[in-house]
Formats: sequence, C-alpha cells, structure tokens
Amino acid sequence: MLHVLYLVHDVSDPAVRRRIIMLKAGGAQVTLAGFRRSASPIAEVEGLHPIDLGATRDGRFAQRLAAVTKAAVSIGSKLGSMPRPDLIIARNLEMLALARRAKSAFQATVPIVYECLDIHRLMLRDDFLGKAMRGAERYLARDVKLLVTSSPAFIANYFKPFGQIAAPVELLENKYFEPAAVSLNDRMAAEPVAPPWRIGWFGALRCRRSLELLAKFSRRLEGRFEIILRGRPALSEFPDFHGFVESEPWLSFGGPYRNPEDMATIYRQVHFSWAIDFFEQGLNSEWLLPNRLYEGCRFGAVPISMGHTETGRFLDQQGIGVLLPQATPEALEAALGELEEHRFGKLRERVLARNPRTWSHDRGDCRALVEKLRGLTVAPGSYAAEALA
Repeated sequence: MLHVLYLVHDVSDPAVRRRIIMLKAGGAQVTLAGFRRSASPIAEVEGLHPIDLGATRDGRFAQRLAAVTKAAVSIGSKLGSMPRPDLIIARNLEMLALARRAKSAFQATVPIVYECLDIHRLMLRDDFLGKAMRGAERYLARDVKLLVTSSPAFIANYFKPFGQIAAPVELLENKYFEPAAVSLNDRMAAEPVAPPWRIGWFGALRCRRSLELLAKFSRRLEGRFEIILRGRPALSEFPDFHGFVESEPWLSFGGPYRNPEDMATIYRQVHFSWAIDFFEQGLNSEWLLPNRLYEGCRFGAVPISMGHTETGRFLDQQGIGVLLPQATPEALEAALGELEEHRFGKLRERVLARNPRTWSHDRGDCRALVEKLRGLTVAPGSYAAEALA
C-alpha cells in the first residue's frame, strides 16, 4: 500500500479532507501533518490524527513565514516516530519548503509532489518581493516529480510563462467526490418552490465585493431573490460579516457544512449557485475553477459566473449557466430580474443534461490518481516502471 505523507497549510481546511478521502479511496495510506488556524491542535481528520506543526493566522504572511521557519527546525523530531513514507505531497509553497526538510529527515530518497491549487497575489507582483517569491518556488520545486493543479488557466497564465516548474503536470479539477455511479433520478430531485428564487453562495466565503453585490441585488428585487450563505467566512476580509448579514433582510448565513455529506441537502435548497470570486481580481480569481462550480452543477443548481473568467469560458463551452458581462447589481437584475419558472426549467435542464462525470470524481479516478503517484516511487528503468508506463 502506498504510504503518503500529506503536508498541509491548514489541517481543518475542508479541501484537505476531500483530498484525503480521494487518496484513501484510491488505496493509499495517509499520514497527515500540518499547521492549524485554531488555538488548540486538531484531534482528528477523516480518521487520521494529524501531526501538529503549530498555529498560523489567515492573511498574516509574516506570521506564517515565521511559523514555517520554526517548523523547519522541529519537523525532524515531529516526524521521527512515523515510518518512512513512499511519497510526500506538499500542499502550497510553504509546505514545499517543509517537504524538503522532511525528506532529509528520513535520510532516504522520497519523491515530492507539489500540489498548488491557488496562485497567491504575492507570486504575481513585478517587484523585488514577487521576483523573490517566484525564485524561491523555482528553487524549492527544482526536483519535484509532479505538479498537481486544478485549472488549465493556472498553467497557461502562471506556471508556463514564468517557467516555474519543470515537472510533469497533473490537472486534477476540484470535482465533487462521488463514491458510486450517479443515476439521472438521483440528480433530478425537485427544486425549491419559487419565488423567492434562491442563490446559494457556499464554500470559502472570502470575497467582500460578492457579499455587497448580492446584498444590493436582493434589496433591488425586494425579496424576489434570497441569498443563502454557507461555509467558512474569512473574517479577516470582512469588517463585520455576521453583523452585515443580519442587517440584510434577504441574506442568511447557515454556518459550515460537511463535504460530501451535506452537499445534496444544501444545494437542493437553492436554484442558483454563485460561482464568482473577486478576492484576487484579474489574477487567481479569474483563473480558478472553484469547488462550488462542480458541486452546484452536480446537484442541478444553475451556476452564475462572469463571462470573461476561466469559469465563464468553461460554462460557455458546456452551454450552461448565467454569464454576466459586468459585476453589478444592475447586470444581475438584467440577467435574472424577469425570471419565470419556464426559463429556469430550461436553464436547469441544460445543467442536468451534462455527463455527471463532468462534475464528479469516482473511485476509478481515485485509483488512477494513486497509481499515478505510485509510479513516481518506482526507480527509472525498472521492470515495474516499464509496466506502469
């Protein structure tokens, strides 16, 4: 059984749990180690007991750098009691630095995979700091065996033009994990009664502009549209998230949820899914293909996106969704303000007509991923390597 050491920036991040589920479903044994955003260590994640590397704070770059430096000194002793892994996956740049320290602590040749699912704005600056960050990434990734990323736009707009990574690239989209085959009847659950029409914004809530836009839109339509928020708000990005939501008559926040356990329930309560992010406008936000895109479409919620983004181009290719020309309440009202049931039914039918594999990974995908990783651990030229080629 392939033994993977998974080094992560936040062990409580729901996306980390999803990746662990995929690795285990594919037949891998996983050891989890990483930082946390909580005051106390996290006791358990998907049956694993994480190796705690310390606390970091969201949005505090200097503090995170100090935490990484401290962890680099102690990581050998932190990992000392675990068996040598076959492979190390480093999620994000800071963990790539620690992966190299961990590899030296095991005193053995352990392949490293670099998992990069976001391009931080610091990496794209044209000043000394940006160039230094890109140089650090190139240096730390000089001998990684595989780059895992989630959007072709990350490759086309960052990794390729800047020449960051020489390793092969595995495009692993942020799809919903589906342990069993999906039937059409399973996807055709009845939508909630309308009006009011409901727009769901679920996941990592970090975009202040989206929150304000949706609030203004719901006020303009005077309750004909309701906005349902679920997930983990990045409170560092909002002056008063909870107070703002409570002051808005047609906004509500339902708290966090479990993925994949709660996905069917929360998406079947809404008609549309908000697949727009201005958090790093013009950069990462325009290049990503977010989790909520796949999750919403999987359960028949009609996605709303900006036409000029990678998400918008993807939806245009699929022939589905509502694409806005501008990020304004007026543009959203022009697109949806006169919505009636017949038109919504057509929009939803187009989403449901897509192949479910467009939105979901299954166990076969998990096994293929683990086999891909296993191939990285085989010495070049060996019989096993030839068999996997």
